Amino acid sequence: MSVRAETGEHRESAAPRITGHSVWLSDTAWLIYIALATVVVHVITGRQFGFHRDELATLEDARHLARGYVAYPPVTPFFGRLSLILFGTSLTGFRFFAALVQALGVVLTGLMARELGGRRGAQLVAAAAAVPFCIGGGALMQYVSFDALAWMLTAYFVLRLLRTEDPRWWIAIGASIGFGLMSKYSIVFLVAGLLAGMVLTDARRYFRSRWFWYGIATALLIFLPNIIWQAQHGFISLDFLKHIHARDIRIGRTKNFLPEQLNLTLLGLPLVLAGLYFYFIAPVGKRFRTVGWMYVVPLVLFTIAKGRSYYLAAAYPMLYAGGSVWGEQWLTSMKRGWTNAVRVLVWAALLADIALVSAIALPLGTVNSNWWKFASKINGDFVEEIGWPELVQTVAQIRDSLPPEDRSRLGVLAGNYGEAGAVNLYGPQYGLPGAIGGINSFWQRGYGNPPPETLIVIGLSQEFVDEHFNSCRLVAHTWNRYGVQNEETRDHPDIFVCGGPRKSWPEFWKHFRYYG
Repeated sequence: MSVRAETGEHRESAAPRITGHSVWLSDTAWLIYIALATVVVHVITGRQFGFHRDELATLEDARHLARGYVAYPPVTPFFGRLSLILFGTSLTGFRFFAALVQALGVVLTGLMARELGGRRGAQLVAAAAAVPFCIGGGALMQYVSFDALAWMLTAYFVLRLLRTEDPRWWIAIGASIGFGLMSKYSIVFLVAGLLAGMVLTDARRYFRSRWFWYGIATALLIFLPNIIWQAQHGFISLDFLKHIHARDIRIGRTKNFLPEQLNLTLLGLPLVLAGLYFYFIAPVGKRFRTVGWMYVVPLVLFTIAKGRSYYLAAAYPMLYAGGSVWGEQWLTSMKRGWTNAVRVLVWAALLADIALVSAIALPLGTVNSNWWKFASKINGDFVEEIGWPELVQTVAQIRDSLPPEDRSRLGVLAGNYGEAGAVNLYGPQYGLPGAIGGINSFWQRGYGNPPPETLIVIGLSQEFVDEHFNSCRLVAHTWNRYGVQNEETRDHPDIFVCGGPRKSWPEFWKHFRYYG
């Protein structure tokens, strides 16, 4: 190892820095303007429908802060709790941080192009290419948003390391990986790509740097609270992930992983191919080749492991950055007339992608409008945002119809986390008890003390309730005021009133745990 690399002395490359006459017109400012525009769009459109079923689970977990949860690490519920503190149960407020971190990803994509030597045009092209995923990833409060930020932060800091040759950047790399591990465990695939890229390139010299090991220590220190939680709970998330992965394979969610990558890149595909050319073939990209492997290795691993297509979405910004820089350099060799034509074509393609994804991912039309019907056929999330207040209203009406002796020890048993989260969100206005359930982290919170003697059961089948509970009767069906068919109205619409479990509560609860 060189003395320069180990001591932290480093050299800056000749990456251009176009600042303009005012900080408000600098390269970074323009990246921020693009990013802020996406936040504004999300804030304006985000309150159109209602909470998604996944958001209802996160909202409930946000009320029970912990170092870990069955379905995910603690970062997303933490930001959910922060949104509750700042905005209450506002739908727009709950989604704010997801939109914000996705916007930060747009800025990071442009900054990656700068690290690779790109001027303003290349930075703006790279940022614009990242906007479609920002629009989709920031539309809901979900761990995908925070996981994507961790991938992009890691890629950006690796580029900083490779450009400056300052090994102290390993601390930032380790911190971003630690944040990723606390957001979604799939960042280990990116780490595999980073390590493979180091082995296969000159970056292998950093294995001998103490700063590399400091970076590993930083990641593990950030991740330690969740490791401890997992150890205390029998590493339950491994069981969850195994179950979810088997389910995804069984129902066919993973069978088109490679073809569906085109859905992630759309008309930005030429930039992706140009990015691969930049990292693996172009002489100017050789020093950054490790980053190319950070895409290729996760691509191969996800293909072999049968991952869902969107798992790789956060790897494309580093290709957009490389592709935009190579494209900028390629354009300098063309005649001026052709250069302008290519630029117009590139921007037309990127803007078309933004418009298409916005039409599908953003709630722009009212329910049952022609726009809604078009978008909801492609984006199934929309229909899962409908009907939760009506469900809880129905439960309250059922409760009010019961005799006083049944209401005194009443419980609401929910079959899935959307139903349980909805009851806990909208139920207090009706004086309903908190929902109990066997799914994910709801099971860990138990069935209450004293346990309920009468149950309103939603989301479970006739066969299940007849087998496990006393004197069940069908009393209502789920509905929504728009007549929209979704999981609640289609797959498990029946609502029952039952007595207690046929076995004791502890015995029933012990076998009631399941994942979804």
